[in-house]
Amino acid sequence: MSNILTSLISENSARFPDREAFRDNTSGKWISTSWKEFAEKRDLLACAMEILGLRELDNITVFSANRSEILITDFAAYANRIVPISIYATSTADQVAYIVNDSSAGIIFVGDQEQYAKAREAAASCPTLKQIVTFDTDITRDSDDLTTLSFPDLLALGEKASDDCRNSVAQRTARATDEDIATIIYTSGTTGEPKGAVLPHSCFNAALIIHDQRLTMLSDRDTSVCFLPLSHIFEKAWTYFCLHRRMVVGINHNPKEIQKAVKEFHPTCMCSVPRFWEKVYTAVQEKLADMSGFKAWMMARALKIGRIRNLEYARNGLKAPWWIEKQYQFFDKKIFAALRHVIGIDNGNIFPTAGAPLSPNIVEFFHSCGINIVIGYGLSETTATVSCFPTVGYEIGTVGTTLPGIEVKIGDENEILVKGPTVMRGYYNKPEATAEAFTADGWFRTGDAGRFDESGAIILTERIKDLFKTSNGKYIAPQALESRLGEDKYIEQVAVIGDQRKYVTAIIIPAFEALKEYARKKQIKYRNIEELIRNADVRSMLQERIDKLQSNFASFEQIKKFTLLPKEFTMEAGELTNTLKIRRPVINNRYASEIEAMYA
Repeated sequence: MSNILTSLISENSARFPDREAFRDNTSGKWISTSWKEFAEKRDLLACAMEILGLRELDNITVFSANRSEILITDFAAYANRIVPISIYATSTADQVAYIVNDSSAGIIFVGDQEQYAKAREAAASCPTLKQIVTFDTDITRDSDDLTTLSFPDLLALGEKASDDCRNSVAQRTARATDEDIATIIYTSGTTGEPKGAVLPHSCFNAALIIHDQRLTMLSDRDTSVCFLPLSHIFEKAWTYFCLHRRMVVGINHNPKEIQKAVKEFHPTCMCSVPRFWEKVYTAVQEKLADMSGFKAWMMARALKIGRIRNLEYARNGLKAPWWIEKQYQFFDKKIFAALRHVIGIDNGNIFPTAGAPLSPNIVEFFHSCGINIVIGYGLSETTATVSCFPTVGYEIGTVGTTLPGIEVKIGDENEILVKGPTVMRGYYNKPEATAEAFTADGWFRTGDAGRFDESGAIILTERIKDLFKTSNGKYIAPQALESRLGEDKYIEQVAVIGDQRKYVTAIIIPAFEALKEYARKKQIKYRNIEELIRNADVRSMLQERIDKLQSNFASFEQIKKFTLLPKEFTMEAGELTNTLKIRRPVINNRYASEIEAMYA
């Protein structure tokens, strides 16, 4: 099989030269690029890479927030049989140095001034690193830096390429095989040093074809916003799939402005993590709470009819009775359409969501409103998706059914085991870790526990490493509690504690703006955030909401005490992974005194 990614740009450029490939908002306004322009820039950069002396199967690194240059760099690398390795834009200089050294990368492409500074710092301890290339053109270089090139400089170098150079690149492209490494995805890991999952082109070939078979509702009329970091396998694989299906991709540069980008771009689909939908949900719930009288009755009725029509009938492939359908069409036009417009998804098709649990209540709510959240499950090591909601017959509370061509079984400790053409080759330079990651008969150990329901869908129960046991011998799955509390508008982050303890506690980061608004309404006076989170009325209000949220959990699973912190967990402080998962060992260590106080 030929490499789909290697030929993708040339084929689309030849067939649809003037059609839009992507739109980029790096400069603050959306700038469109056609397939022909995409191919031209890819070709120039591919020649420049050859001129710089990069050899076939060499590794390069890309350290930047999302922008179109990342896609151009990736596909120029594929034309050269070179391996582009993405580094999270928020990584520290030490993390950058680790990946550059582990992969022996010769070039690092960086986004902005901050990433340039970290790359320069890292370069001092990276003997293989010979070249920095900057995507931003207004970066102030260090006074002793005589070698860094800008991205336009590199394209200009490619313009001067000789016929021999262009022929050399063409020959490299022709020699590409599906066993060539496409990329190495470094897992951020909640414990230990990062591991690089080796994904050959065969993994992406299989993933694209499998998604063609499952996601039949998508076409080249769809549009998608690239929101998650392109260093995340979910976004990388999804964006490649969008390009493969010739959807127009809107590349959002600043993740903090995603809601603005969605309202401007109006995507019909977008992959995201649960936190995006949790925030949308809490904002909508806040509006609903302010409704009264006829408006409140209308909304309640609309949600009831939406639930009946979309979850009891459409979900099961059934046609709703005419009186339900008529009511639904009325409420869809008068209420749900306005809601979707406010979010920016007027013509929404599907919205794949994965990476952590999303509360079934939230999934049900959005489906009732006609917003098709497609819950899925996957890992870096499986080229993203293992399972997702099917079009018909999906079960809320599950992560959907296994994709075509992929096998899943339940192993020891209820661990989910995966086998199939999208599973990684192994961890780069880590034979021992690779051996541990697979069973003797070749099944990949996901580290996640789960089971199948009666419909054949997968139910995730916990991350095995996160599972802990209280001193009373009761097992606790913290993610389930954390996901439930994430529904609340006053709660931003939660770390559930309780390993070898008498009862369960939590460290909670409040949603500070919502808390300030609550204080204003209740006329609570405070001088700073520290004073606000110590306020007895605030704590009492939160306790009441937490008790209600966890009422369906067994008594031994419920949070008995909590501590509020005045600042968020961050990646920079090492408390979160680059995919925003909690690093429990770091939090347990850093907040040891606060934790001990809850058990005093």
